[in-house]
Amino acid sequence: MEVKEPDMTYDRYSYADYLGWNIPEIVEIIKGRVFKMNAAPKRIHQKISGRLFLKFGNFLEGKKCEVYDAPFDVRLSNNYDENHTIFTVVQPDLCVICDPSKLDEAGCLGAPDLIVEILSPGNSKKELQNKYEVYEESGVLEYWVISPEAETLLVYSLINGKYQASKLYTSGDQISTPILPGLSINLEELFLGINE
Repeated sequence: MEVKEPDMTYDRYSYADYLGWNIPEIVEIIKGRVFKMNAAPKRIHQKISGRLFLKFGNFLEGKKCEVYDAPFDVRLSNNYDENHTIFTVVQPDLCVICDPSKLDEAGCLGAPDLIVEILSPGNSKKELQNKYEVYEESGVLEYWVISPEAETLLVYSLINGKYQASKLYTSGDQISTPILPGLSINLEELFLGINE
């Protein structure tokens, strides 16, 4: 059988379809719709992602939670029985998973405990609307949204099945999370020199 690219006019694709595609770019499926990823992220995006990955990774050394960075498939569904019943596959910039049973060779099957998305030009609507909805519905406990240009971080915490937003954190603020007690991230250090 010949493998084809997804037809962007088709309204519902599954993880089974995704596995059969042979396309050069990375895509995500959100509620059955295909979203092409932007070109490679800017250097500022990668600086922040790298710094956070190191911070999480060093903190989690020897602990049960694990951190992964993109590209890393996170499959979100109410029914995980078969690949054709999964209609959301995303590639978060960073995710922390504390339940090892959710990890398999393909990535994460189920909601990570914490997801970090770093905004880039052209992806704000997808991150702030489409992903927000599926992360909330799937039970992602915390969703961090970072704006490199504004040097801000917003934390959405899942409370009684709905996200509640934190204040808008800026340079000088310290970020902590009940998911990883003892972790503290200094935003001044995180954003230091990212525009240089």
